[in-house]
Amino acid sequence: MPDLAINTRANVLARWGERLSGLPSTRWLALMLLALHAGLVLGTGGQGWARTFLLAHYGFFLLWQPFIAGGRELDWRRALPVVVLAVALVFIPGWWLIAFWVALLCGLTAAVAASLVQPRERAGYLLGLGYLLGLLLIWIMPRLLPMPQQSPLLGLTAQWGLPLLPLALLFLRGPRQTPDHSSLDFFYGLMVFLMVVVLALGAFALVTVAQVNYALALVYTLLAMAVLLLTLSLLWNPRAGFAGLGQLLSRYLLSVGLPFEGWTRQLARLAEREREPEGFVAAALVELDQLGWVQGVAWRTARGDGCWGNCAGEAQTQRFHGLDLVWHSPRTLPPALALHVRLMSQLLGYFYASKVREQALREHAYTQAIHDTGARLTHDVKNILQSMKTLLAAAEVSGAEDGERLVSLMRRQLPQLVQRLQNTVEKLRRPEQVEAQGVPAAAWWETLQLRYAQDGVEFIGTEILAGEVPQDLFDSVADNLLTNALRKRKAEAGVAVSARIECVEAGIRLEIADNGKAAPEALARQLFQGPVPSSAGLGIGLYQAARQAARLGYSLRLAENRSGRVAFVLERVEQKSVGTASDSP
Repeated sequence: MPDLAINTRANVLARWGERLSGLPSTRWLALMLLALHAGLVLGTGGQGWARTFLLAHYGFFLLWQPFIAGGRELDWRRALPVVVLAVALVFIPGWWLIAFWVALLCGLTAAVAASLVQPRERAGYLLGLGYLLGLLLIWIMPRLLPMPQQSPLLGLTAQWGLPLLPLALLFLRGPRQTPDHSSLDFFYGLMVFLMVVVLALGAFALVTVAQVNYALALVYTLLAMAVLLLTLSLLWNPRAGFAGLGQLLSRYLLSVGLPFEGWTRQLARLAEREREPEGFVAAALVELDQLGWVQGVAWRTARGDGCWGNCAGEAQTQRFHGLDLVWHSPRTLPPALALHVRLMSQLLGYFYASKVREQALREHAYTQAIHDTGARLTHDVKNILQSMKTLLAAAEVSGAEDGERLVSLMRRQLPQLVQRLQNTVEKLRRPEQVEAQGVPAAAWWETLQLRYAQDGVEFIGTEILAGEVPQDLFDSVADNLLTNALRKRKAEAGVAVSARIECVEAGIRLEIADNGKAAPEALARQLFQGPVPSSAGLGIGLYQAARQAARLGYSLRLAENRSGRVAFVLERVEQKSVGTASDSP
């Protein structure tokens, strides 16, 4: 039963907590201001009542404050300032402390009002700001003067007129949740706080030094502040060609302690000169030796680390794109220099990331070149093995009466196979020279006919062929296309394979065709763009042949792709001369 009672009380308290957390923040502000009014104005007759109301005022302030969420637990480091401020506000007597507290509330209320978007929500906080200003100027400041000056009418107004403003807050609908501290306009709140302090202290100084009336001192102080603000507004954004204080301040914040443009230009030069990412970072940090407020920078990446200068003292850590930077300075950096440290770290991070990507691309290009060379040589070796299998098959089916013809075939084919193997090995050392090595077109055509004489390929060509052809390119293209066509003939009965060579205006033109089924459209589009799926090989033979042809000024294309006619053509690309065309009038 006691446990049930405790759980019931906990549930009731939780429900009340949810209801209280759902109240608009203007309600808490109104209760806070009413408790403050009761403690300062209505509770002056009894010191105990004044402290009670001030303690209630501080409690409502904790419920309203926009810095810490209501359901968040506080450790002793954050709870200690809260307790100290409460003790100072309640138990330390003095109107100066109260005046400072009210001025601080003015700045905080203005910061919250500036962060709100809806005019109705902002109006409630403006009412609270008006009450705090009236309380400070009408009730608190007259009690700080050497000769208290307050008319009975102002006293009655402060006692019974000012509470109408927080009472009106109780009936205004405000935001359900207190604005988060990250969205507060602290700069606006600080400016309001400073203006309230200047107004109060200016009036106090005029009354104390010039011995003028307090109301007249307020008027003089307001006029002086108005003239000062008007002058600053004209100087901030003038219209007479002067840059203005706003641009000067922005330029100062961007260039304080650092020739920013010169350093970025030096970064660009280093990016062109340095290839290694870590070397670039080390060289870029050396360029900071002219800055007196930076005594050392420690950096770390996934592949190395280093330190420039004296890595001791106040430290500030920045991390961008895998680059960790720890900036060391003799003392804590001001906000402007902290902004510069962040910008510099971000620039270094971007350049470092680009260097890492550049190095990765170089490594990928190197690996791709090795892969391309290996794949091309693999296809060459496979084609040579195919020719050797053809010779072995001819030797197996030949009889005793075919001995002389077989020996003649071996004498013609074996030296060619040896030469092709030698060229394949030579490609590892000098691939460009081997690819461009030319042979007479007639001799190459005759050799190709002999190589595929046993495969039933129909060779159609001109009897007299003039000129030369790159042997390696034509061998690679012809072997790939004929091997694919012969493999297609095994899958489809009755497929005829033909090879045609002819002299055209651009040079020698080679065509390999068959009368089988057309290649699928999706496969036809990818034949020369990259590797394609293949059950009999790597699927990159035609891709490698097309790249090799493009390097030597030739074009390998699928000329026809229809059922009954599939033709591939290898021919030289015509070089079009670019002339200067005159415009007609």
